[in-house]
Amino acid sequence: MSNKHHLELTQVGMDFPTPKGPFNALQDVNLRINKGEFISLIGHSGCGKSTVLNIVAGLYKATKGGVILDNQEVNEPGPERAVVFQNHSLLPWLSAYKNVELAVKQTQNGRSKKEMKEWVEHNLELVHMSHAADKLPAEISGGMKQRVGIARALAMEPKVLLMDEPFGALDALTRAHLQDSVMEIHAKLGNTVIMITHDVDEAVLLSDRIVMMTNGPAATIGEILPIELARPRNRIELADNPQYNHYRHEVLKFLYEKQRKVESVEEHRKKQSEQKSGATQINVA
Repeated sequence: MSNKHHLELTQVGMDFPTPKGPFNALQDVNLRINKGEFISLIGHSGCGKSTVLNIVAGLYKATKGGVILDNQEVNEPGPERAVVFQNHSLLPWLSAYKNVELAVKQTQNGRSKKEMKEWVEHNLELVHMSHAADKLPAEISGGMKQRVGIARALAMEPKVLLMDEPFGALDALTRAHLQDSVMEIHAKLGNTVIMITHDVDEAVLLSDRIVMMTNGPAATIGEILPIELARPRNRIELADNPQYNHYRHEVLKFLYEKQRKVESVEEHRKKQSEQKSGATQINVA
């Protein structure tokens, strides 16, 4: 993993207009992400997780501060940032193959027809969906639809893969299989991933760092928890792992004991400095 911060959110704030005046959804969000990192955003509903993701995607423009990706300001959507939503968003009249091909055609990168075909097939294979390439979305399960959605995003060769609760609508077993697939893909491609989740176990299992958001309005980053578990990770083996359970405890403690405590920018900077030296204790105003 490179030490270069290739994605930086600096003093990001977001106000939404309302009849009663601006609503301050986000305030002073600062985050530096290394190339190849897997970051989870977690917090209660309304804490601004999706707003952060949409700003990185270029779907929203921050009211204050901004986002830099590889020294370029992010101010609009682009193929270097692909989004996987909770709803797969597949076109129902196109087969799995054609849905992925659509993304490839938008970002051809000089490929010939033969190369494009091979690339579509490669990405379907990555998510174990080659066998259903000719199936329409209505003919496959919810989990399979999400796999195709992930293949479509990966086919764009994004620098950053953004995932907004990608497994939230799936049953527990399907969710576990897809989590394993995402870990396998991340290990293979080394892409940078930012994922929103409400699932504590999912966050600990998949992440290099968990970014915990305080409650809104004026939501910000409350704590950042580094997850120092060796990869590849096996959910069965980790179930009895003391370190894994310590991380789970830390996230749960934040969500259920500290969620209302918002720190100032100065305290956040101080905490970040302490984290670099190995401390993870939050300073509360």
